[in-house]
Amino acid sequence: MKLLVLHGVNLNMFGQRDPAHYGSATLADIDRALLQLGDELGVTVECFQTNHEGALCERIHQAHHDRVDGVLINAGAWTHTSIAIRDALAILGCPIVEVHMSNIHAREAFRHRSYIADVARGQICGFGVDSYLLGLRALARQAGPARAASASA
Repeated sequence: MKLLVLHGVNLNMFGQRDPAHYGSATLADIDRALLQLGDELGVTVECFQTNHEGALCERIHQAHHDRVDGVLINAGAWTHTSIAIRDALAILGCPIVEVHMSNIHAREAFRHRSYIADVARGQICGFGVDSYLLGLRALARQAGPARAASASA
């Protein structure tokens, strides 16, 4: 089973940016933890980060063509602004789980709206790096039945 992790705008600055909200873990730390958990779960994990909205949309399109089994996404600020990313995700036929390091619902009002939420199976936020790890565990469970159903069709 292949799961894709997408990191959006400014997330390459984890570990340097606003540690009160995001902690001290770097994106490399997060990716290492995800790859390790993927090994434990018996799934292949690929991580991708970009600060360019079109590049993220193109990677989502590639995920569709590659028939990935699930997508874990933290779109960063694009969560609250990008209908383009939301529409790209809607093309996918696999489960999507949205994650955020901080609790977006306890922050500024503009962060309360997620354009991704309605195309995702669920959202996990507020647990720092554990948001990603919890999200990957949930995604692996969700993607397993989806893959089995498509294989038997």
